[in-house]
Amino acid sequence: MIYVFLGMSLLFIGIGFLVNKKNAKNILAGYNTMSEEERKKVDIKNYIPFFRKFHIYLGLSFGILGILINEMVNENAGGIFLAMYPIIAYSFFLWKSRNYSTAPSSRWSYVAILALFATGIFVLGLLYYGFKENEIIFNEQQIEITGMYGKTIKADEIAAIELVKHPPAIKFRSNGFALGFIRKGYFRTKEGETVLLILNADRRPLILIKTKQDLKIYYSAKNKPNSEIFKKLRKTFPNISLMQF
Repeated sequence: MIYVFLGMSLLFIGIGFLVNKKNAKNILAGYNTMSEEERKKVDIKNYIPFFRKFHIYLGLSFGILGILINEMVNENAGGIFLAMYPIIAYSFFLWKSRNYSTAPSSRWSYVAILALFATGIFVLGLLYYGFKENEIIFNEQQIEITGMYGKTIKADEIAAIELVKHPPAIKFRSNGFALGFIRKGYFRTKEGETVLLILNADRRPLILIKTKQDLKIYYSAKNKPNSEIFKKLRKTFPNISLMQF
């Protein structure tokens, strides 16, 4: 995660130095699509220093604050900062940019600000849903994992339930949510196998549920020891193969 913060920090700073008065008409978004008459209403001479100063500050603050939050709080807080800080910063940037044009305020500038605001709300909702614990509920008939990427497995579909020390080595995320140590969704392992991870927290050992359809589901609870859940599974499903490392 630290390399992500450093990389994006350098990217923001680089953007600040990329645009100048000479190339603005070619590469500056919005300005490059204006007519010559419209460009005369933009104070590009003073806008470019504002643009540069904003991106330098954004890059430095993003890198420093992001690494501090990631290291001093946790990776989840760092992930939230990673998603939300640029959205908030660019909303402020768009709003202040209006001061450098003498033309009547375009409705599209307001649309852009509202779009960023709506994106922020969506991201917050996604983060809330992603951080919400997926509970595991079971009886003699089935095992149900609630929440994001949850799944219900009928008793006759279960091939084995195991307690394992580590999750598999992941190559990439196929379809899922990943932030810090939280992993929810379908991931491809280095061996080329697709597995379902429902990891609410960094708890070891993990519960591994194998289905007769060759799907492996790795589960870790947020507030309960996984070993205790495994003991209850053993009592609930006495006829299913249950293995402990």
